[in-house]
Amino acid sequence: MHSFLLRQVLILLLLPFSREMYTRAAVGKWDLLRHNIGISAMHMQLLNNDKVIIFDRTDFGLSNISLPNGKCRNDPNDTAFQRDCTAHSVEYDVALNSIRPLMVLTDIWCSAAAVMPNGVLVQTGGFNDGDHAVRIYKPCNDGSCDWQEIKNGLAQRRWYATNHILPDGRQIIIGGRRQFNYEFYPKKSQAEKAYNLPFLVQTNDPKSENNLYPFVFLNVDGNLFLFANNQAILFNYMKGVVVRTYPAVPGGDPRSYPSTGSAVLLPLKNLGGAIDADVLVCGGAPKGAYINAQNGNFVRALNTCGRIRITDPNPLWVMETMPLARVMGDMVLLPNGNVLIINGASKGTAGWELGRDPVLSPVIYRPENPIGSRFEVQNPSTKPRMYHSSAILLRDGRVLVGGNNPHAYYNFTRVSYPTDLTLEAFSPSYLNPNSMNMRPRIVSPLSRTTIGYQQLLVVQFTISGMLNKDLVIVTMVAPSFTTHSFAMNQRLLVLSGNVTVVGKSSYQVKVVTPDSVNLAVRGYYLLFVVHQDIPSEGIWVQIK
Repeated sequence: MHSFLLRQVLILLLLPFSREMYTRAAVGKWDLLRHNIGISAMHMQLLNNDKVIIFDRTDFGLSNISLPNGKCRNDPNDTAFQRDCTAHSVEYDVALNSIRPLMVLTDIWCSAAAVMPNGVLVQTGGFNDGDHAVRIYKPCNDGSCDWQEIKNGLAQRRWYATNHILPDGRQIIIGGRRQFNYEFYPKKSQAEKAYNLPFLVQTNDPKSENNLYPFVFLNVDGNLFLFANNQAILFNYMKGVVVRTYPAVPGGDPRSYPSTGSAVLLPLKNLGGAIDADVLVCGGAPKGAYINAQNGNFVRALNTCGRIRITDPNPLWVMETMPLARVMGDMVLLPNGNVLIINGASKGTAGWELGRDPVLSPVIYRPENPIGSRFEVQNPSTKPRMYHSSAILLRDGRVLVGGNNPHAYYNFTRVSYPTDLTLEAFSPSYLNPNSMNMRPRIVSPLSRTTIGYQQLLVVQFTISGMLNKDLVIVTMVAPSFTTHSFAMNQRLLVLSGNVTVVGKSSYQVKVVTPDSVNLAVRGYYLLFVVHQDIPSEGIWVQIK
């Protein structure tokens, strides 16, 4: 009897150490930026002039913002309105908190994009008459720029595909609905076609797919890490061969659209020597959840994350438990290297009316903490962000959040989750006013400085409070194109450096820039100085 009681006491004592330990802190602040941007923020991309390009779809009915100067879009093939004088894309000016309507010519619904090395946004595919189109947006500051379209720029229709910028400056465009192949843009010749990718056939679930918008990351060796459903490979896109097949995620549940989880490539530490690369995949929906939801049975979302070091010779998934189950969540790399998990639902899947019970509280994931103590629940929003929501990092460290329309058309009444045209900002705790004296301010170089590879870069900054030299890092962040819970081309590098004192409250840190295009493809990045986990406002740098 005594031994039985002793065993029970021991079990009770050990229980706390057998679970994930979560921090529930009232941290993070929400601000409503605009009540109405005219469209739903399905797709978002920050450009190097601090303008955000946002768009939804043309076959969605009339939007809430008119095209300027009496312009109208005339498209005899559109499935909603052949003549439409409203905009389905806008440019958001972060500094002015203002909106400018833009005109797309064909349907951009569920498309993909990447920013080219010269800062131009190249967007591909969509629905209906837009599924073969390539659209180009060249940033400007005088309000004159708008979308340009190449109607048949793609070899195959691309709907729910993923784009990634490559070391040679091209984009690779992977998959899409009933497309088990990939292609490049721009093409080396007009005759260049698409290339088969059997991996997408192998990961396709009957009636559910569960391999759309695959998660794609450029590995440090120049190959691509591809994840779809619950499987992953390392792919040599130049030769069209699979270099490595990774173990399937334990549990066997799908993580790709419509069982929509999210994924990030965790910060790459450019500190000299070999560089490890870790991928984190979080949330999603159990196998069969999509068909269940179509039949009115909304299954609880997954509450697990899988983390794998893709550069290990014998990589294995390490599973972690989130404090909140989540499907359709977005994952945003913050300037200090932490990951924000935001938006989504706790039941159902992606798709029209197929999600239930919004998850209003974001979660911070701290990859450097010991396993079991990495998650911290944040202050909740009041706005559901379900299907077709998105989130991106801004230069000042805030996260821009918008979207929500889990039903067809601009329906604002008599539905569980009406179309939402608002735009919000989530400010992580590092933006709290009581942290301002610890927040660095970059003095030099000036924003929009050009840098090279493997060069010494001197960053001068000020801090009004007491500096801890051992807790200063410099990070470079590639802004993402975000849609359908995946931030394409999102990447963060931690640069090695040493801090010295320049004057009163003035310091400099000498860092070495990335040494190859496999670590950082050419293009525009946000550069931050981070002190005690508190980032400066970023500056734009272009690596050439």
